[in-house]
Amino acid sequence: FSNTYRMIEQDDFDIHTRLHTIVRGEDEAAMVESVGLALVKLPDVLNRLKPDIMIVHGDRFDALALATSAALMNIRILHIEGGEVSGTIDDSIRHAITKLAHYHVCCTRSAEQHLIAMCEDHDRILLAGCPSYDKLLSAKNKDYMSVIRMWLGEDVKTRDYIVALQHPVTTDIKHSLKMFELTLDALISFNKRTLILFPNVDAGSKEMVRVMRKKGIEHHPNFRAVKHVPFDQFIQLVAHAGCMIGNSSCGVREVGAFGTPVINLGTRQTGRETGENVLHVRDADTQDKILHALQLQFGKQYPCSKIYGDGNAVPRILKFLKSINLKEPLQKKFCFPPVKDNISQDIDHILETQSALAVDLGGTNLRVAIVSMKGEIVKKYTQLNPKTYEDRLELILKMCVEAASEAVNVNCRILGVGISTGGRVNPREGIVLHSTKLIQEWSSVDLRTPISDALHLPVWVDNDGNCAALAERKFGHGKGIENFVTLITGTGIGGGIIHQHELIHGSSFCAAELGHIVVSLDGPECLCGSQGCIEAYASGIALQREAKKLHDEDLLLVEGMSMKKEEVVSAAHLIQAAKLGNSKADSILRTAGTALGLGVVNILHTMNPSLVILSGVLASHYVNAVKDVINQQALSSVKTVDVVVSNLADPALLGAASLVLDYTTRRIY
Repeated sequence: FSNTYRMIEQDDFDIHTRLHTIVRGEDEAAMVESVGLALVKLPDVLNRLKPDIMIVHGDRFDALALATSAALMNIRILHIEGGEVSGTIDDSIRHAITKLAHYHVCCTRSAEQHLIAMCEDHDRILLAGCPSYDKLLSAKNKDYMSVIRMWLGEDVKTRDYIVALQHPVTTDIKHSLKMFELTLDALISFNKRTLILFPNVDAGSKEMVRVMRKKGIEHHPNFRAVKHVPFDQFIQLVAHAGCMIGNSSCGVREVGAFGTPVINLGTRQTGRETGENVLHVRDADTQDKILHALQLQFGKQYPCSKIYGDGNAVPRILKFLKSINLKEPLQKKFCFPPVKDNISQDIDHILETQSALAVDLGGTNLRVAIVSMKGEIVKKYTQLNPKTYEDRLELILKMCVEAASEAVNVNCRILGVGISTGGRVNPREGIVLHSTKLIQEWSSVDLRTPISDALHLPVWVDNDGNCAALAERKFGHGKGIENFVTLITGTGIGGGIIHQHELIHGSSFCAAELGHIVVSLDGPECLCGSQGCIEAYASGIALQREAKKLHDEDLLLVEGMSMKKEEVVSAAHLIQAAKLGNSKADSILRTAGTALGLGVVNILHTMNPSLVILSGVLASHYVNAVKDVINQQALSSVKTVDVVVSNLADPALLGAASLVLDYTTRRIY
């Protein structure tokens, strides 16, 4: 409401010139008159200031007047937050400013691609992230209770109030008024303390204020109606709210940094990239739909999203500004199609690789790696996996923080954290439900919340077998294959199933426990308590068990083999003995390969995949045996299946990275 200058003064900036340009009226004509008034007044100001560069932010109609004046007066323009997509006249204004601007600072990879598609010069685009995130990510843990009480009352608790912020949609004022009225009805029915901000000065705002007064919002005991909240205090209010509702860009952009649930109403933000925390209500005929959305969202806590920034935008922008050569020609260059194949920047101040932090929780080791979008392991850290829950979680956080810090030095932008772990996992909640016996104190463990809170990054968790299948789908033999199965042959036997390009989890997250397919009713006992499972025959533990039996009977070692006295008998010794002609060792391996092959035949008859990928340290020893069993036992219609050995060096880490790199967070309601 024309008072933003007060915030600028509070930040100790000297204001050279003040222009009154807002024409009252809050309708379409008033917006046009405001732009015209600014265009009349700005030339004199710019002639006096003679700026080298004009920084223009966002997509408001007053910013269009600034950009137009600067362009016509041959002043270089740096536009911040261009390339984004929303659902109002702001889209047209934003893209118009883009065409006038000489340099561009954008917040997301999609926005960068939009700018390139709009024929802007690649070398003049900086993907920096949203500058407000620099402040957001450092502000959440300040004294927030005093702020909440000041605006909402002494008796309000965190996560037990709503922040509402709804503006008119200038291209459809009538519909936006209807949505606002339904929103207020739903909030009244929901009966929670609500801080509601007045709409902005766009066309239609007067009518929205009338709706508020008609419903008595300013005097309702559950509502606090205000025109403005200082930015620092607004951060604290939305960070600790039970929900934010409305159609402000703040809801789909900044609030994601805190994981606060958001209900985005109508079409004003259509096209914006959103985090997992945003639930969209595109249209509503009654208050019931909005009320149901409130019931679904209120009080939840989502992973923190960094779609719009990682807290380092300002240093990047400063570096970009310093790199601008004021002697180069002012005339804009447009890069008309075809665009470059590689849309990454070549200028050293913005060359960053989109990457994931991948965590692999094994029975012995805990590993964390920085993995690029192309599947390159940029840096890897390995520690022994602690035996207790507290020590393990502490080490995971320590290693992730160290890796995230190092990512800046190796020019990688971390998009999120993916975790691969043994056991049964609920990937929707990020919880390990039941662990394998190899990892102690690892049942009913919420991994997502503490790691997301510590790193301000979204976190995904899944079973190690599922992660191996995802790794194959993105980086390995499964790339482009609609239906395939991955089998991990290691300490245990696990796997993952890709059906119609999607990973299958099952109704209780127990799908693809392929190691526990029973191939013999009276076979050896498995760690799961059953008998005759594939894992009881073909896992590393099973082979080690059989090797120990042979060794105890002095039947393991043959000519060419030796063992130190303190050396532990392992599956590797059994394999070595078989290669050197030990018939008993060879028989055990053939039995194990047959058991695995029978399990694969069962999978073929159940899922009918076109590809079976054997992964893990034992895969190469089993592949021929599996093919033989398929030829002997499988139905003719599935005998043509391809059986291959994985060529991925580290499927667990690559699969964990795939959780992050392939994830789509937008939800529609």
